[in-house]
Amino acid sequence: MTAASIMDYRERAQRRLPPFLFEYIDGGSYAEVTLRRNIADLERVALRQRVLRDVSSIDLSTELFGQKLALPLALAPIGLAGMNARRGEVQAARAAEGAGVPFILSTVSACPLGEVCAATQKPIWFQLYMIRDRAFMRDLLAQALEAKCSALVFTVDMPVPGSRYRDYRTGLAGSSGMPGAIRRAWQGAMHPHWAWDVGIMGRPHALGNVSPVLNGRTGIEDFFAWMRNNFDPAISGKDIDFIRSEWKGPLIIKGLLDPEDARETVKLGADGIVVSNHGGRQLDGVLSTACALPPIADAVGDQITVLADGGIRSGLDVVRMMALGAKGVLLGRAWAYALGAAGQAGVAHMLQLIEAEMRVAMALTGTTAISQVNRSNLAEFGEECS
Repeated sequence: MTAASIMDYRERAQRRLPPFLFEYIDGGSYAEVTLRRNIADLERVALRQRVLRDVSSIDLSTELFGQKLALPLALAPIGLAGMNARRGEVQAARAAEGAGVPFILSTVSACPLGEVCAATQKPIWFQLYMIRDRAFMRDLLAQALEAKCSALVFTVDMPVPGSRYRDYRTGLAGSSGMPGAIRRAWQGAMHPHWAWDVGIMGRPHALGNVSPVLNGRTGIEDFFAWMRNNFDPAISGKDIDFIRSEWKGPLIIKGLLDPEDARETVKLGADGIVVSNHGGRQLDGVLSTACALPPIADAVGDQITVLADGGIRSGLDVVRMMALGAKGVLLGRAWAYALGAAGQAGVAHMLQLIEAEMRVAMALTGTTAISQVNRSNLAEFGEECS
């Protein structure tokens, strides 16, 4: 069966990937209330259908941070996503480049920055966490500069990792030593296509950008232990000055849900923000992105470029987010599902689906250019956000 939607790719990825990888991508923190809200609240956004307008020519292109994009979106940073297919981040970056949109490589990717940049012709974006070891951060920033990354996405909503129950149940996290490794090996053996394509032919498995500080320890337990011990809970606004001292290009702060935090970020000199709750993977029970976005866009949208992520499962959702105030969106699980299901070809097709769905949504709301998408395209918005 040909995949006709992102959720089709989710189903395929669930069949192909071992549970410890699929549940890592698919899950959220605690009871996953925010994860569900992200999708449900965005689905409730009603668009205003308009007719008798000439929509024979629709332009989906835009410009973000001085870059011309074919679509108003980027592929969001996802840790370990490269394990979903052989050298997965390389495949996803190539698909993004082919579609004319940015790919954002995570600090905690499976493939290192140098490998991904060597496989693409155009610069990618790089994502960074606040890490206790400032020397290591400087080294990562130097690598991003050397690789000519065209934007830096600084994630601020992870001073400590969230508690994700699914990862404990599958043996991905919280299982030290041999028992966790045995469980994952068994799950991999039950998915032979993935085991051959990624487990064997996808070597080396060196945990990408953080491998230099792991000192030869390449197990998943080592990776999660490093995350727990090295993300810096002392992060504050003054750390933006540290980032700015090392990075002169576009700086995008990711992980804001509160208008006051957005105003402070503007004062700190960022070029953009991402309204995000980390895909429901950090603090459960907070606002969905769809609910948090409008007041933030109202507060700072005329001063800084506002992006958003969370719950986007179609091109219709992209248009909804932009009508709520975003100038562009980040796709996370959407590309991870497609990569896990069908590699680079899956990600490329997923982006084609997004484009086609956006064209329909814009045509039926009477808009012909991305710059025209705004609150006037909304019929109503649910009381749950009031």
